[in-house]
Amino acid sequence: MSNLQKKLDTIKAGFAKQAPAEALAVMHRATDDLRNSGILDGLPGPGDAFPAFSLPDPDGHVVDSTSLLAQGPLVLTVYRGFW
Repeated sequence: MSNLQKKLDTIKAGFAKQAPAEALAVMHRATDDLRNSGILDGLPGPGDAFPAFSLPDPDGHVVDSTSLLAQGPLVLTVYRGFW
């Protein structure tokens, strides 16, 4: 298991300990629904090439993946709000 995976697992476990049970149930149900829909079948996996992209950061500044990848590995997360 990579160091990154260990860190992500630690973050996930910490969140699960402090999040309300109802919120976790909704999140797990939504994840299961997505998996069962087949939508994940066409997604790139770990190590697969990903198309270049540009997205705004939390401050509205546009950041491009090519520049970030030049600095090292890149992990993309989507902030869904708070519970």
